[in-house]
Amino acid sequence: MINIAIDGHVGSGKSTLAKGLAKILGYHVLDTGAIYRGLACAYKEAGNPPINEGNIAKFVKNVDVRLEFEGDLQKVIVNGKDYTPFLRSEETSLLTSKIAPYQVLRNKVLAIQRDFAKKYNCIIEGRDIGTVVLPEANVKFFVTANEEVRAQRRLMQLQDKNISFEEVLKDLQERDYKDEHRQIAPLKPAKDSIIIDNTNMNLEETISYCEKLIDEKLAKSN
Repeated sequence: MINIAIDGHVGSGKSTLAKGLAKILGYHVLDTGAIYRGLACAYKEAGNPPINEGNIAKFVKNVDVRLEFEGDLQKVIVNGKDYTPFLRSEETSLLTSKIAPYQVLRNKVLAIQRDFAKKYNCIIEGRDIGTVVLPEANVKFFVTANEEVRAQRRLMQLQDKNISFEEVLKDLQERDYKDEHRQIAPLKPAKDSIIIDNTNMNLEETISYCEKLIDEKLAKSN
């Protein structure tokens, strides 16, 4: 199987890039964040026990996660229930941020990611794909851009919410710091990652450029 890893800063466009490349290449995209969110939904439905290592470990031991695809839509089924409609709620986001740092939960998601990569030609994007999840990926990208540009992109995504550019920029800077300084799998390029700075590139240009690099990389390996 051919695996492409995309890591990068928040607001860098890595999710949209992954979807664009997958459409061109005919690959699956694995949304790792959706898996964490599905687990958070199931944790709440299990009674929302106090969040600690023991309870998280007990939950993970008995949890079953299944991924299904309907076109471009990735569905997350946990213990037989489809949580896809609830993945993007504010409540789910908050709970996900609380349970995701636990190593036992991350190990569960890691196993799901690696199993997926063995079965499909795929693109997986996130914060530690090239360094931890798929260190042997065929192609690795690390996507970034000027923080003001990334903040402006985020602001456009949040245009239906009453939030200022300054607030978005501050939140982005804080998330960058946390991602880069966390103890477990900090955000950083893998040694063999191709750095993609798309500060002065639009989405179409970024996709086209990365597609060319993928073709060149795969041709050399054949």
